[in-house]
Amino acid sequence: MIFGKKKQLVGLDIGSTAIKLVELKQLDKEGMRYRLVNVGVEPVPPESIVDGAIMDSFAVADAVRRLFEKTGAKAAKAAVAVSGNGVIIKKMLLPQMSMEELNESIRWEAEQYIPFEIDEVNLDYEIVSGEERQDGQMEVILAAAKKDVISEYTGVVVQAGKEPGVVDVAAFALQNTTELNYSVADEVTTALINIGAATTNINIMSGNRSLFWRDLSIGGNYYTNAIQKELNLSFEDAELLKRGGTVEGVSFESVIPILNSVSEDMVGEFLKTFEFFKATSQYTNIDRILVSGGSALVYGLEQVITDKVGFKVEIFNAFKSIEVNENMFDAQFINEISSMAATAVGLAMRKEM
Repeated sequence: MIFGKKKQLVGLDIGSTAIKLVELKQLDKEGMRYRLVNVGVEPVPPESIVDGAIMDSFAVADAVRRLFEKTGAKAAKAAVAVSGNGVIIKKMLLPQMSMEELNESIRWEAEQYIPFEIDEVNLDYEIVSGEERQDGQMEVILAAAKKDVISEYTGVVVQAGKEPGVVDVAAFALQNTTELNYSVADEVTTALINIGAATTNINIMSGNRSLFWRDLSIGGNYYTNAIQKELNLSFEDAELLKRGGTVEGVSFESVIPILNSVSEDMVGEFLKTFEFFKATSQYTNIDRILVSGGSALVYGLEQVITDKVGFKVEIFNAFKSIEVNENMFDAQFINEISSMAATAVGLAMRKEM
């Protein structure tokens, strides 16, 4: 396909508390240079999405519609991401075979790796190493997503008057953004931690090669719920305090111990995941950590992770290598959403199939 022939998709990261939209223009043939065209964030009403399941499709679709109107994004097709309990990613070792043979056998092979009925999921797969292996096997990454989860997310796009072009896995979209923005040496093991409101995606890579994936059912809502409970506040006031805002009669200093306590618990879960990864692979260290997502900037979290792992973690900048026209976009706004937009940028790098 001639460069530029396929149209770029709008990246639409539909999260539990907010929807992030990113639209990019590809500037080179290799897909390593992009210009920001449109970007925006739109909140969704509380309880519209619970644990990754869309409970109020009308409210979510309405938020998508408002976001397109607010940003002026013109593309009719969007790329969306799924994650959580309805998504399974597995690395399989299979006997070396042709792509035709793999196409014929993948459903049978997948049944051994996924906990769902095979007819309930959509499958995708990619060979990551084949003929170069000397043991007669090949590594295949299998991604399986429940059809009803896919239908929920594509359905709200359609309700908003747009067309779903691609459904990606959140961990893979995050990896695309990482490869675009960060140079990672082959021998460096990097953990990507994307902290959403309800789900945290972890993707561990060696160089640019994914080794391990896990979605944890923890996220920024843990902070909000703890503040709400401890200080007897509304969800909205607790959410505001979590983000460093002010609420009458409550000092931010009174919130800090609550935030730190939740951060300690969350980081404990991250460390358990790292230990499991090291125990089940040949890798003994995590050399670098990049933290993204809507809760990456919660007060004190970066320091808690740094203290636990013994080296300074980095807050993800999704626009680090993207051309941003400062006459079109407010620099402060771009800086504020640079970690939140990581998945949306990876989705916006996708093109029509």
